[in-house]
Amino acid sequence: MQCLKKYGQRLDSEIAKEIGVPLATVRAHVAGLAATGAVITCNLSRFENGKRTDSWVCRVSGYVPPLAPGRKAKPAA
Repeated sequence: MQCLKKYGQRLDSEIAKEIGVPLATVRAHVAGLAATGAVITCNLSRFENGKRTDSWVCRVSGYVPPLAPGRKAKPAA
C-alpha cells in the first residue's frame, strides 16, 4: 500500500522489484486487497519484441496523488 500511495499507479512487477519480494507474493497480497476494495487492479497485456507479457496495473481505491510541480495549463476561456 505504501508503494502505491507513494507512486500512484504501478505494475505488479514494479512493486515486486521495489520491495524485493516474488511476483507471486505481490499478486496474492494485491488480490486480497482488491477483494476488500482497498486496491483497484486491471489486467494489462504488453508485447515487447514480439513476446507477450501479462501484468496487473494497481492503484489505491479513491486515492488521487498530488499534482506534479511546475507550470499548469491555463483553463480554456
